[in-house]
Amino acid sequence: MKNIVAILIVILAILGFNSIFVVSEGTRAIVITFGKVGQNADGSTKVYEPGLHAKIPFFDRVQRLDARIQTLDERADRFVTVDKEDLIVDSYVKWKIEDFGRYWLSTGGNKAQAEILLKQKVNNGLRSEFGSRTIQQIVSGERSELMDEAMIQASGSSNELGVEIIDVRVKQINLPQEISNSIFDRMRAERAAAAREYRSEGQEQAEIIRANVDAKVTVMLADAERNARQLRGEGDAQAAQIYAQTYSKDPEFFSFLRSMDAYRASFSSKQDVIVIEPDSDFFRYLNNQSGARP
Repeated sequence: MKNIVAILIVILAILGFNSIFVVSEGTRAIVITFGKVGQNADGSTKVYEPGLHAKIPFFDRVQRLDARIQTLDERADRFVTVDKEDLIVDSYVKWKIEDFGRYWLSTGGNKAQAEILLKQKVNNGLRSEFGSRTIQQIVSGERSELMDEAMIQASGSSNELGVEIIDVRVKQINLPQEISNSIFDRMRAERAAAAREYRSEGQEQAEIIRANVDAKVTVMLADAERNARQLRGEGDAQAAQIYAQTYSKDPEFFSFLRSMDAYRASFSSKQDVIVIEPDSDFFRYLNNQSGARP
């Protein structure tokens, strides 16, 4: 008898344990009976809020689903603009489950599968919006409009998944690496060409400045040479005038001084040799101290 009671207690405990389930905060639960999602009287999916709930043991299967806002942020994708230019677009999507029954039927409650399907739908919307705009339109201020249109398109097609798209945002738009390298090479070539042009213009200006300076220097040297010759001529004229005035006052004394200077210049070196007649006029002051000719 005691064994039967113990067995009944264990069976009741197992039945009681399998008759209740707990839904945590931030999640919702649906009950699946023989592969069919539990519904309310009006035919909508019966969703269990956080708390303690009852179910039919062994027949009902509880599927807990995350009801919080999710973020879909995967690797960047390539899109083509209307002018046939490739862009690498990095975006993210904010979404949450709206219809838990439809979500479970379309994805089996698998979040990864849901994000794969949702990413395809969002990319289709983004591809359509990027394909109708040029690069200039995208980067010049139409990004907000582009994201809003993409969210509208993705939301319309995501209802079949039972999810609600809250926001679609484009974080970054880049050119593909090969195009970026080509653009950078072209920019470097343009900068190098501009630098060569500036250098050639600078060299041209330098040559002009150098030629002007050389012309000015030539003129200044010519003026200086002319002034020097003029001053030298005026000095020579003044010297000749002084010599003439002096010679006119005492010609004999002047002749004597000039002869002394000539003797000093002629006999300053022992290597000097003069071949001249002894009675030459050159030696008249050596032959006679008065300088009188014999």
